[in-house]
Amino acid sequence: MEITEIWDKIWRDKHGKVVIWQTPNIPLIGWAVFTVVSLLINGKAADITQYIGIAFLAVWCILELVQGVNYFRRFLGLIVFISTVVTIIHLI
Repeated sequence: MEITEIWDKIWRDKHGKVVIWQTPNIPLIGWAVFTVVSLLINGKAADITQYIGIAFLAVWCILELVQGVNYFRRFLGLIVFISTVVTIIHLI
């Protein structure tokens, strides 16, 4: 396998387009909404919305790991997944 082939697998999708950033999908939008709401409210409701936001982020990570369009997106999913697991451990 040539260096250019590896480079293309890292950055390009199956159509040959470089993909680093994609329009946010439902799990990322859910994570953002619930995270903002958890910052605006207090008490048990804030905790619940924070946990829901983390769940949305975990779903996004798993989707990127399994269905990411290139190796960069899959690696990004892995890094965020590890970070999410560490966050969950600290919250427990």
